[in-house]
Amino acid sequence: MNSFRAGFWRLADPKISLASFAGMFLGACAAARDGDLSWGWLLLTVLGIFSIEIAKNASGEIVDFDSGADQAVLPEDRSPFSGGKRVLVDRLLTRGQTIAISTSAYTAGIVIGLVIAVYREPHVIWFGVAGVALAFFYHMPPFKLSYRGFGELAVGVAYGPVITGGTYLVQRQTVTLEVVLLSVVLGLLIAAFLWINEFPDYQADLRAGRENWVVKLGRPKAARWFVGINVSATILLLVLPLFGVVPGARLGALFVVPAAAACAILLRHAETTQRIIPAQAMTLLAFLVYALGAGIGILW
Repeated sequence: MNSFRAGFWRLADPKISLASFAGMFLGACAAARDGDLSWGWLLLTVLGIFSIEIAKNASGEIVDFDSGADQAVLPEDRSPFSGGKRVLVDRLLTRGQTIAISTSAYTAGIVIGLVIAVYREPHVIWFGVAGVALAFFYHMPPFKLSYRGFGELAVGVAYGPVITGGTYLVQRQTVTLEVVLLSVVLGLLIAAFLWINEFPDYQADLRAGRENWVVKLGRPKAARWFVGINVSATILLLVLPLFGVVPGARLGALFVVPAAAACAILLRHAETTQRIIPAQAMTLLAFLVYALGAGIGILW
């Protein structure tokens, strides 16, 4: 039982789930600026998205174990932010338990989404379908997005427009251009978090045939692209007021501080996992700072 609890806790992984909560926070702040929040529906939204998060992690464990990606991560390349949840490698869960958790969590998330669609907002079904599809096919065949160079795009879309826009839609029964633009910045920053998390797994992913963009580009070149992603997010945020986004959203630009630190570290130490770990933490902090700053800024 202790092993099962430890395995389930790894699949829930609060560090990684912060990406989902960042999108929901930003969407909720935008909705609160435009009217009163329905806390019950917000709670259901959180539960539904969190269920899909757990389901994705569990189904991904099966695929990554079968491909050999998780087993191929060397001890010196272990990181708190990458390398998979390792519930099968470390024998915290059996294959059957992992499949059962994934199936149950997908079912719970889908049922919650259907309840919201039937009793609150029918159009949320499209956000739900997109979210579940991106989560499931991120690892699973026939698409295996993360193995074919589409994982970074899938993460940016899912954790940006899908989660942020879906959260706003449940509250306000519409989605505004402002929310979409704010969510694109968040999507870029969360994609950057995935991007840097692929560096420690480079050798393992290469051997397992997982052709993400760090594998495709090689680590030194991919480090420069990481800088480009962060610069793109910064430029987009600064020009958002030209598209009608309230200037207060620029408070989210505080993310530049940890993002710049992460860029500097990664450019110097792209090949050494233990030197990259602080940059991974800084990248996580960057998207949290953006969501918190932009969310508070649009409420002012």
